[in-house]
Amino acid sequence: MRPQPAIDALRAQIEKIEGHRRRVQSVLPFGLAEVDSRLPGQGLARGALHEIAGGGHGVVDGAAAALFAAGIAARTKGRVLWCITQADIFAPAVAQAGLPPDRVIYLEAGDQASVLACMEEGLRHGALGAVVGEVAHLSMKASRRLMLAAEGTGTIGLALRRWRRQAHATDFGLPTAAATRWRVSVLPSTSLPVPGVGRARWLVELIRARAGESADFELEACDEKGRLAVPAELVHRPATAHDRRQSAAR
Repeated sequence: MRPQPAIDALRAQIEKIEGHRRRVQSVLPFGLAEVDSRLPGQGLARGALHEIAGGGHGVVDGAAAALFAAGIAARTKGRVLWCITQADIFAPAVAQAGLPPDRVIYLEAGDQASVLACMEEGLRHGALGAVVGEVAHLSMKASRRLMLAAEGTGTIGLALRRWRRQAHATDFGLPTAAATRWRVSVLPSTSLPVPGVGRARWLVELIRARAGESADFELEACDEKGRLAVPAELVHRPATAHDRRQSAAR
């Protein structure tokens, strides 16, 4: 019969190997069944890296992607580290997406390599709710380092893909170690019964989800608590053929 100390040592080794995976099991739900049902664990994995980009190459879609990231970070607990190369982020808009200035530490790095290094350090810190980094290029090697750093602490990492030149946007199609990949595009805002501008709308595309499925959603933009919403007229719409097939497959 194998001695108990040897069994305990073997269990300790297994727990050490599987420790990262267990942390990733915790999720941050969006609070929308339409979105959460398409994600493993019914939410956005904590302790993981996620990619977000604008649907087009312009400033408007890029801003929507940044606010989508801000909404996710707003729903975490603790301070948020936001790494940038240029001080061009509009803090009042970020605050309207649920992330007030007193929760955000803006770190202006000199170049993309510095942003990635600061993101990794932030993810390894362990006391932050989320770490956001604005990067144009994200290699498999760099994304793996960020993923491992996030897994070690359970912090959510958000790689916000921003391109200063249209030619750089092709990099978004290359594979990375990120758990999910999102693309956000601006749609006409919600109609109001009186003259004015209603709540912004986005087309949110889940391009890739590890152990999940791709999908796209028409959603109302983040409110002051970082929450998204399904437009009222779409809540009770008839299920599409695609939706019916997905339901039957479950």
